[in-house]
Amino acid sequence: MSLELELDLGAPARRGATHVAADRRVAWSEWGPPDGAPVLFAPGAATSSALGFATAALDRLGVRLIALDRPGLGRSDPNPDRSLLDFAADVRALAAARDLGVPAIVGFSQGAPFALACAAQGVVSAVAIVAGTDELAAPALRDALPPEVRRLIEQAEHDPLAGESFFRGMTPAMMLEMLHSLSPAVDLAVYCHPRFVAAFREALDEGFAQGPAGYGRDTLLAMRRWPFDVQSIRIPVHFWYGRHDASPFHSPDLGESLARRIPGATRTVVDGAGGALLWTHGAAILESLVAPPADR
Repeated sequence: MSLELELDLGAPARRGATHVAADRRVAWSEWGPPDGAPVLFAPGAATSSALGFATAALDRLGVRLIALDRPGLGRSDPNPDRSLLDFAADVRALAAARDLGVPAIVGFSQGAPFALACAAQGVVSAVAIVAGTDELAAPALRDALPPEVRRLIEQAEHDPLAGESFFRGMTPAMMLEMLHSLSPAVDLAVYCHPRFVAAFREALDEGFAQGPAGYGRDTLLAMRRWPFDVQSIRIPVHFWYGRHDASPFHSPDLGESLARRIPGATRTVVDGAGGALLWTHGAAILESLVAPPADR
């Protein structure tokens, strides 16, 4: 599939917000047929639900893609003291309120631990992790991390208030600069494409619309030890990484050790791709996620 088709990043077909508690809503954006198979999407760092992927393939695949704003980002109400498990509870409530059954979920980049929390809590039926951040605070990974990332992990673990405060210092412009500075040429071909630039900037601006607190909390949760055991996950989990993924915040071994910790998990490493895999191979990722088990 051509990059032009993968980068058909049209505006969401439907947007709304659903109460997951008496005083709190989770906002969402949808693409694809309203009666399609629901696939939730946990976006990457600091971005709202406005940024989709593989939108031109959704009708063909029969997929209803539903991206979620995490609390405090985009149009979702804040939940300042939330945990990864609180996100799973929100997804359970949203799925029940919107009659989604037990949907599948895609977790991209920083969205990975949020998607895996849903898997550990049994609120989703299958997971695709795409260029996902690993459990970087796990002792087995620390020696493989660059010193600057290790320092952030240690601060998040030992002084979470200071760590969260530091992460709240980010701005949309700083996020964009960091993305470009950490990306190899294969990713910059995507990230500098005019269509992607417009959609990504919109999603970043929405992500920070309530200020940086939502992003700060997300990053603290992603960088600390996760409050669930990935070995307890008993649903299909498929990891996708690009061979040239250069982000020090994703996974030092492209998800290999994390996949080994999850019973039955599978992993695909795509040659010629990088961290922008979601927008170069998104249709294939969705197709494998919604295929009947015998066809996976």
